Amino acid sequence: MANEERPLSNAERAELEELRAQKAAREERAELDRLRAEQARQRQAPSAQELAAKERARRFMEPGEDLSMPLGQRIVLIALAVIVIAVIAVYLSTHH
Repeated sequence: MANEERPLSNAERAELEELRAQKAAREERAELDRLRAEQARQRQAPSAQELAAKERARRFMEPGEDLSMPLGQRIVLIALAVIVIAVIAVYLSTHH
């Protein structure tokens, strides 16, 4: 008990501070390693939600069983046709 009651010397305080700093550095390195590993796992393994979205997009742009034009492609072509018609209409209305 007498050993615990006496104050620390300057050398002991310095050693204690150094040990605490080393411990904090080890904990920070371990946290950094853990975060890097988690980030690597996230990059490597796409989530179920991402996989489902990719599958929906693939089906949306893929031709049907009868090789008909996919819905996504039809939507794009219709949008382009509307834009072309609008541009022609504006051109004709301003030049005549």
